[in-house]
Amino acid sequence: MIAARPLIEAIGLSISFGPNHARNRVVDDVSFRIGKGEAYGLIGESGCGKSTILRALSGLNSDYQGALTLADRELPKKRGKDFYRRAQMVFQDPYGSLHPRKIVEKVLTEPLVIHGMDRVSERIAETLDAVGLGASFRYRYPHELSGGQRQRVAIARALIIEPEILLLDEPTSALDVSVQAEILNLLKRLRVERNLTYLMVSHDLAVIAHICERAGMMYKGRIIEELTSQQIRSSDAKEDYTKEFLQASVEAVARGPEVVA
Repeated sequence: MIAARPLIEAIGLSISFGPNHARNRVVDDVSFRIGKGEAYGLIGESGCGKSTILRALSGLNSDYQGALTLADRELPKKRGKDFYRRAQMVFQDPYGSLHPRKIVEKVLTEPLVIHGMDRVSERIAETLDAVGLGASFRYRYPHELSGGQRQRVAIARALIIEPEILLLDEPTSALDVSVQAEILNLLKRLRVERNLTYLMVSHDLAVIAHICERAGMMYKGRIIEELTSQQIRSSDAKEDYTKEFLQASVEAVARGPEVVA
């Protein structure tokens, strides 16, 4: 159960693409609520609209109908610095999201400068430690890092301005299976330590069940039902499509990600 007053809420969210005479609705009247400190997932097959919702909430797509709210206040279509001080996004591709010609120190310095934060050098060192990277990574370029290390840098970039919310777009899908587990454990630990709120998008039920308390099952642009992590693990669903989706992934969910201590 979430608090009566959610931190994040989507109300009748609809998103279409294409010219006016041939608009294709990819998100259709979606509503959900996320409490402070909660991890909420959006699951479904490719093309169901889950990443499109994340892009709308992050401000990367302002062409939507309905409302998105943060702490009971409707977000403007054009997000300001105050929003990005509170919410940061971690993208799917850890290499594509980092500038290839900027060392890690530069990547982490930029958000601090943009938001006028002090203790730049100390914050960089503290955040690198928090994501499991030491001082030796400070002066490396992205091409000198493994995929998992690059994603840790991307997480550090999101965390360094101390946001309340992380928007996670398939944050482990581009990584090797063994590295996926390490990043998931990192995200789980950071959420507890920093009282973060997560909205995570994934097609992987095992990932969602490991990280999130609740998840919305998406089909053709709509959330057809919400499930707890326990319901995902036990394949306890009402909708036929959800039952089929869960059944197809039952072994992976039961096994869960290869959690690393």
